[in-house]
Formats: sequence, C-alpha cells, structure tokens
Amino acid sequence: MTTARDLSLLATDPPTGSVVERGDLSLALAGAEVVDLLDSAAVTLDDDRLVPGQPPSSADPLLLEAASELARHASGGTVEDWLWRRGRDLAARYRAALESEGLVAPERASRNPLRRTRPAPKDPSALHRATERLASGDPVLTGLAASVGMTRQPADTPAGLTDVQGTVLGTVHQAVTELAGERQRRSIESAAFDNIWRG
Repeated sequence: MTTARDLSLLATDPPTGSVVERGDLSLALAGAEVVDLLDSAAVTLDDDRLVPGQPPSSADPLLLEAASELARHASGGTVEDWLWRRGRDLAARYRAALESEGLVAPERASRNPLRRTRPAPKDPSALHRATERLASGDPVLTGLAASVGMTRQPADTPAGLTDVQGTVLGTVHQAVTELAGERQRRSIESAAFDNIWRG
C-alpha cells in the first residue's frame, strides 16, 4: 500500500470520528504521493522544487500517473504548485479507486446534505493495516493525518522525518491552513450576503 492509499483508507473511518474535508484530503494525498516518489527516487527535491528522477518501481496506477505528470512538468515546479495542481479532486479519485478494488463500500447518498455517511469497508484488513501503520507512529502518515484533522495530534512536523519529508509535510500543512482560511472567508461573505437580503 502507498501512503496515499493508507491515508485515503483512514479517511473512510477517521480515528477521531471527525469528517475530513475533501479539499484538505486532496492536498494531503498529493503530498503523500510526493513522499512516496521521493522514497523511491522517482523525484528529488532541489530546495523546494521537484526534479523528476528514475521511473518508480510501484505498480500503483495513481502513483505511476503522479510520476508521469511530474515528468511532464520537468521545469521544476515547487511542492506547493504540485499540491494545488495534482490535488484537484484527488480525494474523489482515490475513493473511486478503492471502491473499484472492493477495499471500501460505495458511499451512500444522504437525504441530509450536511450529513456525510461513512459505510463500513468491504475489506477491513486493508483499513486495519493502515490503522496499524498510524498507531505505530509512522511519522509521514501521522503528520499527514494530523494536517487534515484525522487525529488529535498537533500537525507540527513529527519526529523521525527526513529533511525532504519535513519540507513536503510542512507545505501540506501550510496549504491546508490556506484552504481553511479561504473556506472561512467565503462562509463570512455568504453570511453577509444573506443578511443583506434578509434586510
């Protein structure tokens, strides 16, 4: 399992029971892909710029797609650029991949638009392995899970990360914080607009 798949599985049943925002998860998944590609030397970091390396050895189709996309943008985009570009709708794509492989049950539609249902996984062993990895204190998975509110641990850089992993996780945390600020700004603007119409 890749880090992104483990994170996506954990998001189907977060340890804290909280609902994970799709946009936040998408950014974290893009960061998880970068970490896995760094670990396999498919990409390296030059300061905060991504430099394509050797083809990854993974058979995971989404990770291979990520490596291919990085190779196409060989001009050396930053980690932040990658998160926003690759992260678009990435949570939904990982969810669809897990569903197609029978690792999680399809999401059920809810009549209440504010309530999101979390169906039980079809293959609990995959979720169990991801949960064990998180419980073991894996610094990358722990940091990514914390950055999207999946755990109650602080989202600060956990101990045990390499410098490049720390750079990626720090950038993920910054992007998630920026997205949360944007959501809050839109919510305030929407509330102000509603108040104008109510008179």
